[in-house]
Amino acid sequence: MTKPTVEELKEQIVAALRAVYDPEIPVNIYDLGLIYRLAVDDDGKVEIDMTLTAPHCPVAESFPEQVETMVRLVPGVTEVRLELVWDPPWTPERMSEVARVELNWY
Repeated sequence: MTKPTVEELKEQIVAALRAVYDPEIPVNIYDLGLIYRLAVDDDGKVEIDMTLTAPHCPVAESFPEQVETMVRLVPGVTEVRLELVWDPPWTPERMSEVARVELNWY
């Protein structure tokens, strides 16, 4: 089996992130705009900065672990470092067009 390129691996990670849904808003976390940074290197090491829709989100402690677990399952990922960040605060403007259509927020 050939090792995926960084771009291929990144695409697979984005697909995995799109399989994780926010527990309060029925949209995946990637299109919701909760992923602020996604970096992948040639060795399969992944760094993610993500936020939540609100600092006092009821899943603030467990949700990042769930996201990290999903990314670790992607073939070719060797390490994941996920950091929960609050700056800048999330706003609905961070949502993709896909998310806006799903929620009828246009």
